Amino acid sequence: MFFKRSYKPDYLLMSVLFILTVLGMVILASASSELGKSKFNDSYYYLKHQIIFGLSFGIIGFIAAYFIPYKNWRYFSFALLILSIIFLSLVFTKLGISSGGASRWVKIGPVSFQPAEIIKLTFIVYLAAWLSNPKMDRIKDFWVGFIPFILVSGFIATMLILQPATSVVMILLGTALVMYLVSGARLLHIAIAIAAGAAVIAVAILATPYRLQRIMTFINPQKDTTTYSYQINQSLNAIGSGGIFGVGYGRSVTKGGFLPGPADDSIFAVAAEELGFAGAGTIVALFAIFVFRLFWLAKNLRDKFGQLILVGFGSLVAFQSLINMAALSGLMPLTGIPLPFISYGGTALAVFLTLGGISANISKYV
Repeated sequence: MFFKRSYKPDYLLMSVLFILTVLGMVILASASSELGKSKFNDSYYYLKHQIIFGLSFGIIGFIAAYFIPYKNWRYFSFALLILSIIFLSLVFTKLGISSGGASRWVKIGPVSFQPAEIIKLTFIVYLAAWLSNPKMDRIKDFWVGFIPFILVSGFIATMLILQPATSVVMILLGTALVMYLVSGARLLHIAIAIAAGAAVIAVAILATPYRLQRIMTFINPQKDTTTYSYQINQSLNAIGSGGIFGVGYGRSVTKGGFLPGPADDSIFAVAAEELGFAGAGTIVALFAIFVFRLFWLAKNLRDKFGQLILVGFGSLVAFQSLINMAALSGLMPLTGIPLPFISYGGTALAVFLTLGGISANISKYV
C-alpha cells in the first residue's frame, strides 16, 4: 500500500528535528525583532512570515514525505531534478528577483522562492537514486560513473555560481562527494573531483573582487573594520559579550542595527550573545546529535538508496551548520550561508523539514 506504515520511526531523530525547529522560531522571534520594527513597524514581521511561508509549507512537506514510502522518490527523482534546474534558470529571466547584486529568487504570481534551496533536496534524491541503481555497476568506472557525476555536478555548480551563490556550491558539492564516496567510488576519482572543484571555486574567487575580499578579510579581520571587516568584528563582539550564560533572551545589543543580517546569516551570533556559551553549545550539540543520528541510521539500513539519502541529508546539515557557525566565529571566511532550521528563510525551512520527513520515513525501515 502507498501509505502503509511498516515500523515505528526513529523518535530521537524526530525529537531533535522538532526541538531545532521550535528553537529556531524562538531565536528568530528575538533576533529579528529590531529589524522588523525598524523596517515594517512590526517586531514579529519576520517570525510571522517564517511561520506562514516556511513552517506551514514545511509541515505539509514533512507530513507528505513521512507517509510516502521513501522508495517511491526513486521513480521521479530525475523529473524533480530537471524541474529544479528549470527553476534555477528562471532567476536569470524576468521572473528572477535581484537583491544585493545576486539573482537568487523567483517570483511566480504571489509566490516567491529560492530555487537554490529546492535543488538541495532534488539533487540529493537524484544522486541517491543514480548511485544506487542496481542495473548498472557504474560507481568505480571512469567513463560511465565518474564523468557523468562530474558533468551533472559541474552543470548545477555553474548555474549557482552565476547567481552568484558560491557558498551553496561548496555545500552541495561537498555533500555530493560524500555520497559518491559512501557509494563505493574510487579514492582516485574523489581526489580528482576535489581538485577540480577547488580549482573552479578558486577561479570564481579570484575573478570576482567581493569574493576575494572575503578571503582577505578573514586573513586580516582588523583591517577596514568599518567596511569589509565590519560584519565579522560585530559578530565576534556579539559572541564574546554573551559570556557563559548570555545577556538574556531578547536583550541583544548588536541586533539593533550594529550586526548585519541578524535574522538570517548572523543569527547564531545573536543567539550566542543572548544565550551565551551554554546556549550556543546546546545549538551545536543538537546539530551534532541530528547529523550523527542520520549517519547511524544509514549505517544500519540495508537499502542503499535510503542509505545515500540519509548520508546526503546528514552531510548537508553538517556542512551548512558548520560553515555558518565557523564563519561567524572567525574560523573561516564569511559566506552568507544561513543556519539550518534557525535562520530566516521560508524556502530553506520547508526544504529541510521535507528532507526531515523523508528521513523519518526511512528510519521506519531500520
